[in-house]
Amino acid sequence: MRFCTLTILFSLLFISCNKNKEHSIIKKQDNIEDGFVDYLIKSGNNFCENDSIVILDYIDSLNFMVIFDSSCIYTNVDTNNQYDVNKLMGFSDCGTHHQVNSARFGWNWLEGSIHIYAYCYNNEIRDFKLLDTVSLNTPYLLKMYLRDNQYCFSLKNKEYTMSRHCSDNKIFGYQLFPYFGGDETAPHNILIKIKYLYKL
Repeated sequence: MRFCTLTILFSLLFISCNKNKEHSIIKKQDNIEDGFVDYLIKSGNNFCENDSIVILDYIDSLNFMVIFDSSCIYTNVDTNNQYDVNKLMGFSDCGTHHQVNSARFGWNWLEGSIHIYAYCYNNEIRDFKLLDTVSLNTPYLLKMYLRDNQYCFSLKNKEYTMSRHCSDNKIFGYQLFPYFGGDETAPHNILIKIKYLYKL
């Protein structure tokens, strides 16, 4: 039953994606230096270059290290869009599309620093919460896990929670990768380094 639901879900996901956007399964050893994978969002794009379709089923957490470099400093054309939250990493949930149920870390460059957010859809209702700021060129450990009807986010050894629609104690969906926007595309090439601390 879960497999059939995911098959239908992925069909809808492909249909809803931009036709010019190519999806590919990547080997996690590609483009790795010191265990980090480079995710490049090219100028004028929203999606990163090497995202992939990865089913997440029967796991209860996503933990990873992240490094932002100076390419993550940007200025939006519309100054109001500077407050838009870019997406980092996360997952769709409850066997639904990610704009129905999902949890992600988000980020933006605001007031001279990288701001990190919890970013969720809960039964189609979007919500996000500022967690903390981080420095450039510094690795940070980020954790996402489930507890009861909550998504738990951990950054700098502090825990934050957001409401979750379904009550299963396992993630049931697909992985979500770095994405710029918001209303605008990346104003220049943006590079984010991710080191996976869980097995795909």
